[in-house]
Amino acid sequence: MQIRFDVPADPAYPGRVAAVLSSVRLRRYGYIGATLAGLGVIGLAISRVTEWGEKFQPLSIALVVGGVLSMLYAPWVRAKARRRSSGYAIEGDYDITDDNIMMRSGSETGGIAWDGVSRVVDTAGFWVVYVGRIPATVIPRQYMSAEDVETLRAFMAERGLLGE
Repeated sequence: MQIRFDVPADPAYPGRVAAVLSSVRLRRYGYIGATLAGLGVIGLAISRVTEWGEKFQPLSIALVVGGVLSMLYAPWVRAKARRRSSGYAIEGDYDITDDNIMMRSGSETGGIAWDGVSRVVDTAGFWVVYVGRIPATVIPRQYMSAEDVETLRAFMAERGLLGE
């Protein structure tokens, strides 16, 4: 397999990459926030029906506020990452073979051997490549031909890498 494609100097592209990678890392804050807010709402409901509930009301309100703030943390970080990374728009390219993924961006070059890849998660527009538990890079599908997308998808499926 030999797949090569270029990534143009699109100011929005680094922001999309930053948003995808940060959403993977920050997903747990949404879950934690929903749990905290749910516990707070339950606490508020209990405080209304029990005579000693007024003791739990401040804690319940704090849980709801903390939960909402935790749920808002990930979108805030994604927006900040998009804004910050928009200045990093430079041309690059990918060269994907049976052995590795080579990425070039400006004067920087990096690569990941397929043997080190633990899984690949399919997201909107990107494949997120994991090395161990860490999202190491993304492969943007929008710059690939449809034939190359299917070739790479079949290669990753054959190796058992496609997950979620």
